[in-house]
Amino acid sequence: MESLQKTKNRISSAKNINQITKAMELVAATKMRKSQAIALSSRAYAYAALDFLANLSKLEEAVLPPLLQKREIKKTAFVVVASDKGLAGSFNSSVFRTFEKYLVENKIDIFNDNYSFIAFGQKSANYLQRKKVKIANVFAKLGDFTQLSETRQLADFLSNGYLTKQWDRVLVFSMNFRTALRQEVLIRQILPVEFEVLKKTIKEIVPETGKFSELRENNNTSPSPSSTEEGRSRIIDYLVEPSPEIVLKELAPHLIEMQVYHIILEANASEHAARRMAMKNASDNAEKLVGDLTLIYNKSRQAAITREIIEITAGAEVL
Repeated sequence: MESLQKTKNRISSAKNINQITKAMELVAATKMRKSQAIALSSRAYAYAALDFLANLSKLEEAVLPPLLQKREIKKTAFVVVASDKGLAGSFNSSVFRTFEKYLVENKIDIFNDNYSFIAFGQKSANYLQRKKVKIANVFAKLGDFTQLSETRQLADFLSNGYLTKQWDRVLVFSMNFRTALRQEVLIRQILPVEFEVLKKTIKEIVPETGKFSELRENNNTSPSPSSTEEGRSRIIDYLVEPSPEIVLKELAPHLIEMQVYHIILEANASEHAARRMAMKNASDNAEKLVGDLTLIYNKSRQAAITREIIEITAGAEVL
């Protein structure tokens, strides 16, 4: 059994850790509420942008801009979105596990030149460096609340790579915010823009209950819009001036940019929610440890007192 002083020092250390994690929990909760408000307020616009992209992807008469044109997929860019900081529970590891699972299931050779890897977040960069893959670009240390100007750099990089045929497809692995207690990893195809892919994306990110859940029923990209009379009535006709080609050429980059921005906002909200839960669990564990150590300390102290009394009594009997 360890000494009383050592146990007392452990109790003191556990109490200090509890104070630190409590403070970090409060900070993470404040950041989570702010980032959650930003992410939720952007959802309506993001859904509208995705819906518009889905409808544009079905246009056959208009000459689509290069960003919306489909081509044979030979090269793929993978964007792994993680955090800059640690102490976020399973936030980063969940994204990395999903990414690893995708590589295994699709038998992807990460050292093949047809695959490019882009890191968003310092933890993502560290992870890809450990895998010793060639990283096309790193976007890190952008702060707790990512701005549109910062995600624009990523969106422009992905769009330019697609236009210059560095890659024919862009897949993003990121965490999506559901609730303060639930976040999940989603795999989203940003480019090329395809109706079926966007329909699946909208279905994944629209909540089943609560705010914006009505979009699940009202969304224009609901199943088979051309197969029934009800579906045919949902098809939207756009009147575009001065011409579809000019407008789409200017609009397509913005829609891609807003899609990327929404993904990062959802990841930010998920990160702060995960960190809050991690710090809460750490605080609870520290409190439990303090209680257990205090019990051990009291038992040891009582045992020491009892031993001393026995020694004194035995000495008195000898005398």
